[in-house]
Amino acid sequence: MQLSEILTLDCTKSAVQCTSKKRALEMISEIVAEHTGQNSTELFECMLSREKMGSTGIGNGIAIPHARMQSSDQAVAVLLQCESPIEFDAIDNRPVDLLFALLVPDAQCKEHLKTLSCMAERLNDKLILKQLRKAQSDQELYDIMINR
Repeated sequence: MQLSEILTLDCTKSAVQCTSKKRALEMISEIVAEHTGQNSTELFECMLSREKMGSTGIGNGIAIPHARMQSSDQAVAVLLQCESPIEFDAIDNRPVDLLFALLVPDAQCKEHLKTLSCMAERLNDKLILKQLRKAQSDQELYDIMINR
């Protein structure tokens, strides 16, 4: 699965004003709901349930919230660049300013794991991180993520 198949420009947001982890997950749910027609409350509950198992804050200011959706047949990714870092219970206890969310159908479990691994690897690249943090628009943020 190519990143461009699951991440679209309308699911990429720069300079987002997030005040909390909860609000970030709500925003992601709303974006996915708008993109897929899914219920945003159900999406939020799926993501929150996953966060209760352990934070998806992987350190270095990055979180990769993810969940499986029962009532969908398409994977969707969301990329948020927060205007100000937010507390996210990350493994290094640092606040998060970049969130790459992934919501996948239950049937795509293996693809889900491969995509998560690929994203974690990409987001550990210091050059890509620097560029993502400096991006001034949704388009620039999207281009950096897709073209790397």
